[in-house]
Amino acid sequence: MHIALTGASGFIGSVITRHAFNAGHTVSALVRNTSKRNHIEKYVQNFVVGTHDDDEAIDCLLQDADIVIHNSFDWSACKSGDLDQHLKTNLHGSIKLLEKSRDRHFIYMSSISVHHHMHPNWNGQIDESHPTRPGSNYGACKAAVEAHMWGANASHGQLVTALRPTAVYGIDPNIERTFGYPMIQSLKEGKPYNKLGGGKFVNVEDVAAATIACIGNPKSSPRVYNLVNCYARWADWATFAAKALGIDINIDTSSPPAPINTFETEYVTEDLGVKLNRGIQDIEKAVKELLNVM
Repeated sequence: MHIALTGASGFIGSVITRHAFNAGHTVSALVRNTSKRNHIEKYVQNFVVGTHDDDEAIDCLLQDADIVIHNSFDWSACKSGDLDQHLKTNLHGSIKLLEKSRDRHFIYMSSISVHHHMHPNWNGQIDESHPTRPGSNYGACKAAVEAHMWGANASHGQLVTALRPTAVYGIDPNIERTFGYPMIQSLKEGKPYNKLGGGKFVNVEDVAAATIACIGNPKSSPRVYNLVNCYARWADWATFAAKALGIDINIDTSSPPAPINTFETEYVTEDLGVKLNRGIQDIEKAVKELLNVM
């Protein structure tokens, strides 16, 4: 099938592009005029320059497309403090893209950030049917786009899928944005590592594999999928890095080793055939890969 992909040159988008190509699909890639393209050129049939809130660019992107994968997000607008610009770009632009994609399967890269406040009645086990209660403008925007997707499915039968990755790790084309990069720099400078807490993580390869597995899959619409491989403390990341660097440094490991809440992922395996069974050892592997690149 022919895929219209936004955010194609970024971290997640570039891996989706490779997975799509390897699965026999063709890709029209939406990129900004400042975006690097050399790392995805061999996987892309044609490039469209613009943003996902640019009507002319989107009309061009959607030509001959069977599938739309909406992966882009304007972080500069979100972080600027200019709420109107954020809503125009990330919310209104995404809803318009959904509407223009009316007769096509719309696969949306949402986020586990649609969840923040966990109701105690859930007993720490959150599946895809739990209501969303975001804790930021970012999470609220993702949840709002999802709501419009369900409306599009209910009103005119549009195929819709929302993917909700946790923090995504792997080598970012912009190496300094890779998870673990600032921590490794700090450790190299000999600074003690005292960041408490941790997070839930998913490998970028699994995010891309799940995305492509939705295409042509009758189980994937209307559907939400949580994407998470494991939980890791920041201290775990630092311990792996210090070991790989061969340095002895003070790391605060006092945070609890397990999270309060967990997200169910069984439907990702049942529907999409993607096993989210990478444990914390995969984070250690990712840290070593990052050190090799650095």
